Amino acid sequence: VQLQASGGGSVQAGGSLRLSCVASGYTFNNDMGWFRQAPGKEREFVAAKRWRVGIVVYADSVKGRFTISRDNSKNTVYLQMNDLKSEDTAVYYCQIIRRWPRGTGPDSWGQGTLVTVSS
Repeated sequence: VQLQASGGGSVQAGGSLRLSCVASGYTFNNDMGWFRQAPGKEREFVAAKRWRVGIVVYADSVKGRFTISRDNSKNTVYLQMNDLKSEDTAVYYCQIIRRWPRGTGPDSWGQGTLVTVSS
């Protein structure tokens, strides 16, 4: 299993970014999620989306600002981030959700993509 996240960058507060994550090496038929890890903090859950139905879950801190989506034909999951805040600064990772909605398994985390928000 390989999960390659991209789309990070540096933006000012209030700006937007769209992250992408391409999955390879397995059949893309799992629930997927996004997580993030800020400097000096533990990794935390951001959002998750079911494989075939439109059920999504968001962390309270991003609800109303972030949107998770997926294109199963492209083995890709997205995270649209709007109204970014300095506290959103972190390395963002996508991951397979093994226990809905935020439980992960032994799958590799990959390198993630860095999002830096300046105020």
